[in-house]
Amino acid sequence: MDRDSGESRRSLPRMPECAESRLAWLEATQNSDGGWGYFPRKRSWLEPTACALLALSADPGRRKAFARGWALVRSWQLPEGGWRPCAQVDQPHWATALAVTLHAKVGREDAAFERGVRWLVGTTGAESRPMSRLAHWLQPSVVEFDPSLTGWPWQPGDSSWIEPTAHTLMALKAVRSGHPDVADRIQVGERLLLDRRCTDGGWNYGNRRVLHRDLPSYPETTALALLALDGNKSLAWGPALEKAAQWSSETPSRLARAWLAVCLARYRGVLPGPWQKGARDTGDILLWAVEAMACNRVLG
Repeated sequence: MDRDSGESRRSLPRMPECAESRLAWLEATQNSDGGWGYFPRKRSWLEPTACALLALSADPGRRKAFARGWALVRSWQLPEGGWRPCAQVDQPHWATALAVTLHAKVGREDAAFERGVRWLVGTTGAESRPMSRLAHWLQPSVVEFDPSLTGWPWQPGDSSWIEPTAHTLMALKAVRSGHPDVADRIQVGERLLLDRRCTDGGWNYGNRRVLHRDLPSYPETTALALLALDGNKSLAWGPALEKAAQWSSETPSRLARAWLAVCLARYRGVLPGPWQKGARDTGDILLWAVEAMACNRVLG
């Protein structure tokens, strides 16, 4: 539906009140190229663009805005399958995972989608390299983790980190076609997340223990790791979700609370905390996109 008249809007499914203002704001801040920057009127980047499109995909009344952003994302795929982070950078980027998730969400599992999946499956952290394993064997107490487990880096050539690993696991779990090696990579990625879980029950950005010291967990990474581990039967989900709920009430970070809301809406069916229609505008596009995703249970 291209028209956005009051009559046509009334015929569409009603958006949750907490989502409507955020989706309208995203539509109003869309760049002329169809994408979104991290803040209004700034250069378009793949991460906020993909998250904004995931949020908008739940609202059929905003098809024009979605179509413009979709065309931009499609144009940013590189020949080897990965997606560039913005128009000015000609290298693949971790946010390829978000592009793949977006394709799966809207049911577009075509050749571009398959190339993206293959790129994700073939990308590993640097700890899988022989020299990195040798260095870890010589000094295992510097950073304590299982070097046989590989996740995903922020960009090719780097070590594995929790956030890109979590986003990639969510993307690969959305793959419905029988792509070879997807199941194996999911299994190893989940094992990496479990191996790097902090002693306090959450997740740090990278590792759980460095120089004989336990590292603290953080709310955003904890939420993303739990979303990525969906269906894992070895995790004690009750205590894990209690940790997420605790973070939701304690963290001052609104973006972290947004990802925790996505997580708790997915597993408990409720949005924690106040989610009023007129939430204070911080000008942060990624934040408003994730909050809209939570309201619409996009990853649920």
